[in-house]
Amino acid sequence: MNIKVVRGNPTPEELAAALAVVRARAAAAATTPSGAESPRDAWSDPSRIAARSVPRPGPVSWSRTYWPA
Repeated sequence: MNIKVVRGNPTPEELAAALAVVRARAAAAATTPSGAESPRDAWSDPSRIAARSVPRPGPVSWSRTYWPA
């Protein structure tokens, strides 16, 4: 694995921390079965939006649908 610093001048400690994160992510990806999906984040789940009921229109809602020319 080759890592190249493109910008900046990191200290040896910063470089070691970044390398530790990259190696940990690579190790986690290697232990995950190839056919398994990663768990979905609750914020990206489309059913979160559809779970709420749509408000029903009130008795005067017809007056808000007309835009005068």
